Amino acid sequence: MLIIDGGEGALFLELVPCYRSLLRSCAQGRTHPCAGYGLHGAAIKSGLLLLLSAPLFHMYAALRPSPATPILLHAFADVPRSARSAPEWTALISALPPSSLSLLLFRSMLRDAVAPDTVTLLALLSASARLANPVAGASGHLLFLKLGTPFSIPARNAALHMYATCGRMPDARRLFLEMPQPPTVVAWTALLAGALRWEGLSSGQEIFDKMPHKNEVSWTVMVSACIESGLPKEALSLLAQMLFSGDDYYLAIRNLNHITLCSLLSACSQAGDLRVGRWIHAHFTKAGGILDGKDNDLVKVGTALVDMYSKSGKVDLAHRAFEMMPRKTIVTWNAMLSGLSMHGMAAEVLTLFNRMVVHEAQQPDDITFVNILTACSRSGFVDQGRKIFHDLYPVYSLKPKLEHFSCMVDLLGRAGQLEEAEALVRKMPFQPNVVILGSLLASCVLHRRLELGQHLMDELVQIDPYNTEYHMLLSNMYTSSGRHAKADNLRMTVKKNGRRRYPGISYIEIDGHVHCFSAGDRSHPRTEELYMMLDEVVQRLQSAGYIPDAASQVSCVPDNYLENGDGQEEREQVLLAHSERLAICYGLISTKPGMPLLIFKNLRICTDCHVAIKLIADIYNRVITIRDRNRFHCFKEGACSCSDYW
Repeated sequence: MLIIDGGEGALFLELVPCYRSLLRSCAQGRTHPCAGYGLHGAAIKSGLLLLLSAPLFHMYAALRPSPATPILLHAFADVPRSARSAPEWTALISALPPSSLSLLLFRSMLRDAVAPDTVTLLALLSASARLANPVAGASGHLLFLKLGTPFSIPARNAALHMYATCGRMPDARRLFLEMPQPPTVVAWTALLAGALRWEGLSSGQEIFDKMPHKNEVSWTVMVSACIESGLPKEALSLLAQMLFSGDDYYLAIRNLNHITLCSLLSACSQAGDLRVGRWIHAHFTKAGGILDGKDNDLVKVGTALVDMYSKSGKVDLAHRAFEMMPRKTIVTWNAMLSGLSMHGMAAEVLTLFNRMVVHEAQQPDDITFVNILTACSRSGFVDQGRKIFHDLYPVYSLKPKLEHFSCMVDLLGRAGQLEEAEALVRKMPFQPNVVILGSLLASCVLHRRLELGQHLMDELVQIDPYNTEYHMLLSNMYTSSGRHAKADNLRMTVKKNGRRRYPGISYIEIDGHVHCFSAGDRSHPRTEELYMMLDEVVQRLQSAGYIPDAASQVSCVPDNYLENGDGQEEREQVLLAHSERLAICYGLISTKPGMPLLIFKNLRICTDCHVAIKLIADIYNRVITIRDRNRFHCFKEGACSCSDYW
């Protein structure tokens, strides 16, 4: 019951309309929220909370405080039941983070006999899409028809988006065909996104080609799908279509939003297409697009540039882009740390980390320490990595996660400290997974610890009996120990059980075209020239003292798996035609002498190839950079940037 007893209470009562106006201003962002918070306290003290409860609730719903749920529910509870109309319920459902609570509140609204309006049902469809709950979404669709609520174009688009997001593509297509007028670009894009996700790239491409009009979102959806399908070159081709299809090229560049730009730079990162990545960077900057963006968007674009340059082998350009950014988030710092780590620059990683924490007062997160520990592992910085790991909780208040333990096991195992690595695995507060045990097994192979390797193999088979990689790791360890019969038996067992491995693939970009090679590949149009160069390379390697070492195929099994050869000579021939060597040979016949070569490989480079490529770089006076699954190797003058530790 509201009691106002003259004096100050009467003054507050007279100011209620002004207070409501002020709360609306806070909700709309025209007045600082602190004014609304102060008014909330004054309303409680003066007994006017009931009169201001609704505008107070709408202010909190608009501001979406963190944590949102308890504050919003508390503010909503202060609103009298009789005053809880559809707008109040809608504001609550829309403001809460996606969870089943949104759907429960909608049911409570119906139980309170409050009829939902169009905005409420749109909020229900949106929540259903975010929760991937087609049953709740279909109920919302049905209520539009049952209550006679106008099923407007935005409502149809929302329902279509819900069905497409939830994988109900027949319902989405039926709704699309029932549109009373030509579908909008929003409807086309919703159908496109659903088709790409649930039906595949070809189905999405068919819809994309039929679209009468395309906006930035539809282009971005299609580009992202190409990236996710491992087709970065096609993604970049879409960029050319988008930019050069109109009359105003600079307007097209300037209108690219940060989402599209980050997706395109991500495609460049995956393809290793530095030429196109730099083109995007230069032309977008020249057109003034970056200068017109919002601060947070600029940070995302800058971070994508750092990542693109790092993964394209240009860590110096990544560092330059990093330093030019006026503001950096933890994601930006992590991108730069990851780039330095990929290039084996552990000392630079630790220096940057010290600057980040001490001088910039940036709070590191879990990913930061994964990058640091990985860098230490790749460079053999055992003491530094061990200290960082032990400081996680006492110094940085972060509980070590499975990823941090995995990095430490890898760090210790690579350094030959297998007893300490195994002890760490057994003391973990988690069950060891395939990644950690597989990493320890790889270290056993590296240091010829057969007994421990066999024990780990038994554990791995229990966890995942169909994973071929660690079967091949143990097979290589048998080979390196001279136990060829056991190695061949294990490989035959893998083959007999129908287990599959990922083939080793390397690719090189020459004059804007990407050329892919697999081991022993003879499908390239210039195969004859390619193998003539390979023969020349082999002869010059032998003259330099190189001898193929089939037994050295440690930790690189998937690319070295010989299915039909059992002799030493045949094993050596397979080594000589590894995918990265074919890519290098193609680079040698396709570029001018002295030009650097950049190769990308989907698996870890093997020991024998590593030895051979150091010699090739010296013999042909080339700088050869290879980005394998784990890191960059820069071969120059008979040496590698990894210092033979990888």
